Amino acid sequence: MESGRNLSVAALGGGTGLSSLLQGLKHVVDDLTAIVAVSDDGGSSGRLRADLGCIPPGDIRNCLVALAEAQPLMKELFQYRFHAPGKGLDGHAFGNLLIAALADITGSFETAISETGKVLAIRGRVLPLSLARIDLRGHMGDGVWIRGESAITAYPAPIERVELDPIDPEPLPEAIQAIENAALITIGPGSLYTSVIPTLLPNAVRTALCRSTGVKVYVCNVMTQPGETTGYTASDHVRALQKHGAGDCFDFVLVNTEPPPPDAAERYRRTGAGPVAADLDAIAKLGYIPVAAPLLNMDQFVRHDPRKLANALRWIWGGLADRASFPTQFASDRGEIRPPIAGEIEPPVAEAGARPAEPVIGVAMAGDSR
Repeated sequence: MESGRNLSVAALGGGTGLSSLLQGLKHVVDDLTAIVAVSDDGGSSGRLRADLGCIPPGDIRNCLVALAEAQPLMKELFQYRFHAPGKGLDGHAFGNLLIAALADITGSFETAISETGKVLAIRGRVLPLSLARIDLRGHMGDGVWIRGESAITAYPAPIERVELDPIDPEPLPEAIQAIENAALITIGPGSLYTSVIPTLLPNAVRTALCRSTGVKVYVCNVMTQPGETTGYTASDHVRALQKHGAGDCFDFVLVNTEPPPPDAAERYRRTGAGPVAADLDAIAKLGYIPVAAPLLNMDQFVRHDPRKLANALRWIWGGLADRASFPTQFASDRGEIRPPIAGEIEPPVAEAGARPAEPVIGVAMAGDSR
């Protein structure tokens, strides 16, 4: 079994959630591949997609910057947005323009990403889910079908389900290979219906995940998202994945249990967002292994702390990957176990050769429905 920095990781998703995950993982593993959703149609990415016919570069750019070892000024340059109201450059990110230009020069979006990675001296790889032009379609709570990510999240009715157009695009072969070779596979965090689920809809991706012998973890969001997951608990996120045929793609569900600071919680409440309730028992009843840990950062934004998240994931893999009879080997008479401590513990940064401290785990009994 792999150990330490030699651990191979495939991280699926998109948006700022995936970027936060990569920021932490790049410091604890060397073999890291991000597989990024490509159906974004908003902002700078959407405009470049419409004008040039290229794959939307925004989420890919964010992942490249998250993995970068380049000087801070270079990373700041890639994230720079032009401010020219009424002009063609207004709102465009410099990094998006560079990736689009390299794709045009080289004739290959893959090459453009690879060359951009060299410029930023990234630690790991970033791959688009597919090279196909993919649109997202949403079936809403009032029965209406809406086309396009931006239109779906702006629509007043809740999202019932999403699908891709084309319905089953061909994933990048390197992405499937990364999933097959990974010892640890992460799904999320990120916008549930517009970043996470789209990466799991191609049949080849779900097949690769189901066949994988690696440790597969769904990382649940820490906050609900207006227009996507208003009022959702952690188990509601899991049920949405099941509803889209991805229920067999993961075994563990990593859930934050740390409350946000009151002022931040109030600020988010005014936008219609709130903390995702960690209903661990409900997750266990669905047939998954819930892992609870304090994962929040402590700045003005309520989001995952990259360091805490990376160490919690490494603990899951390091503590459980070599236990083939899990969960029955660890199931108590009540169907769950917890370390004999008061509350959850933060997995601190491990010193060389040391094992990270253990988050709280609830173990599903064998035979629970999936």
